Amino acid sequence: MPPAAAAPSEVSDRPRVSQARVALVGNPNTGKTTVFNRLCGVRAKTANFPGTTASKRTGRTVVGSTHQIEVVDLPGVYQLHLDAPEARIVRELLMSRGADVRPDAVVVVADASNLTRNLVLVGEIIASRLPMVLCLNMMDVARRREVDIDIPALSARLGVPVVPTIGSKGIGLEALRQAVVNVLDGPAPEWPADVPAPGASFTEIVAWAERVTAATVHGAASASPDRFTERLDRVLTHPISGTLVFIVVMGGLFWTLFALATVPMDLIETIFTNAGAFLRHWLPAGPLRDLLIDGVIGGIAGTVVFLPQIMLLFFLISLLEDTGYLARAAFVNNRFFRRFGLPGQAFVPLLTAHACAVPAIMSTRLIPSRRDRLATILVLPFMSCSARLPVYVLLTSLLFATRPALAGLAFAGCYVLGAGAAFVTAMLFGRTILRGQARPMMLELPGYKWPSINNAFVTAWDQGKVFLQTAGTIIFAICVVMWWLSAYPRAGAPAEAAALRTQAAVVGVTPEAADALNAQADALEAQARQGHSFAGRLGRFVQPVFAPLGYDWQLTDGLLTAFVAREVFVSTMSVLAGAGSHASDTGLVELIHTMKRDDGSPVFTRATAASALVFFVLAMQCLATLTMTRRETGSLKYAAIQFAYMSGMAWIAALIVYQGLRMFGVH
Repeated sequence: MPPAAAAPSEVSDRPRVSQARVALVGNPNTGKTTVFNRLCGVRAKTANFPGTTASKRTGRTVVGSTHQIEVVDLPGVYQLHLDAPEARIVRELLMSRGADVRPDAVVVVADASNLTRNLVLVGEIIASRLPMVLCLNMMDVARRREVDIDIPALSARLGVPVVPTIGSKGIGLEALRQAVVNVLDGPAPEWPADVPAPGASFTEIVAWAERVTAATVHGAASASPDRFTERLDRVLTHPISGTLVFIVVMGGLFWTLFALATVPMDLIETIFTNAGAFLRHWLPAGPLRDLLIDGVIGGIAGTVVFLPQIMLLFFLISLLEDTGYLARAAFVNNRFFRRFGLPGQAFVPLLTAHACAVPAIMSTRLIPSRRDRLATILVLPFMSCSARLPVYVLLTSLLFATRPALAGLAFAGCYVLGAGAAFVTAMLFGRTILRGQARPMMLELPGYKWPSINNAFVTAWDQGKVFLQTAGTIIFAICVVMWWLSAYPRAGAPAEAAALRTQAAVVGVTPEAADALNAQADALEAQARQGHSFAGRLGRFVQPVFAPLGYDWQLTDGLLTAFVAREVFVSTMSVLAGAGSHASDTGLVELIHTMKRDDGSPVFTRATAASALVFFVLAMQCLATLTMTRRETGSLKYAAIQFAYMSGMAWIAALIVYQGLRMFGVH
């Protein structure tokens, strides 16, 4: 037996390692991340490997009162020497000679039901002569498939301790912790003579893995095939039935994301609205109150409101991935997506982007190839997100005020236009800045199993924390800056507003009438404030760029302020239209429809409304999305390309729509 199997009394006099670094390595779909989450839980943190955009997770686990172990969850790999980013990361870390980088020991997580394939990676790590423990995970699946593994014999053949576990249920994790401690405290391993030597070829390692399996695994050859998996795969991977199931499953995920996330998002908005009302009541009017209410609270709300969608998305994705379905869905979509230079795994981000591009960009971590991941990130903002809905409703209502059927058709056309632009752009980028086809998908179809709720919760918590600590802080800071640009310099109250307040204060005016007069005064003051602010002045300065699209300075100002968030466009236009705080949605549309330019002509003609609608479908107008693109790609370059390309396409398309309609006499 290896030294780690010795009784505690035999190792009590060895020098103890109180702090150590342990690397967690394994093939994909072995439950490695589930084991990591069970070991470290919410004590984990996520960051990027130096010089890469691949994420790493580190956490701490405690054994007794003497050992603090840092656990590094490395990307899943099949072989160390593959020419892939994930393999390079694992290889460089394990082979590093730096004491501050190289782990003190390695835990290899293997699928007990498919031992031969997993032992290839085990053999490569044994050849590196690092102290290691083999975590034989998914033992419940192996037993269900009648795979009987001789644990002591396997440990003797490998020369390392072997610990059977069921990670999804937390079974065997304490024994795994203790085995790691024993390896850290014990002497250097005494490797058996027939294990792969340093420099062993891949062919030699594969042959060794087959010999070890033949000597230690029983029952697998005579076990009956997994008929349930075979029957289910016939349905889920079939071009027709698999596509239908995919539509149903993704529709359910999409609906759940909309339906369930709405409740906490509305609650967050209510909490921050009430907090703002509380400060407005107790703080005296002035710059400090405006900064706290509109800048700080508004900025925090604009950040935190994304959190429910992000956490719920990753919770659901984790459940689907654990069941084994995501691999089947990627297989079904791969043929169609590859025609446009996208991988099959892009289906989750593209669907999620209909809710919000921020969590969609984060979910591209499912895509193994960096080139494919970049292609997906760059086209995601074309998908019509929920923030565009208020803008679509407003502009289609202005475009077809008395034709609801046509308005509905135009509304649906916005989704088709955005999706079409995304796929065409992916194909174009694949021939230019991201030259090449989507990487051929090397995909293993894992066995079906019940998902781990605990793993899903930990994943959701981890991704939510990452968002708040990185992108959230940047979004908050720029929201405050954009508020300042919209609030300063201050404009004096218009004479009309002062007259209305005087009328409201006249003795004998009913409270209802006084409220209405004060609301009109508030609207006039807000309108003057917006027009006099830096943002309003910027709108006048930039307006010549948008003049060929039919936009005056007011509509231009609405486009510029919508850069913080697209839905801000509606509130900006309502302020410029002079809407009071009690205006109904119907009244607001009518009021915006009657807005006038400086020369007295309408702001929104049918040609202008159609042009603005196309512009909003295609333009990159979301600060949070650009921030997340910068973070996930690791480069400002791709965020700049995304902004410039989408804005340019939107401008050209809006120009064609506006000038084309005018050419045919539509004004």
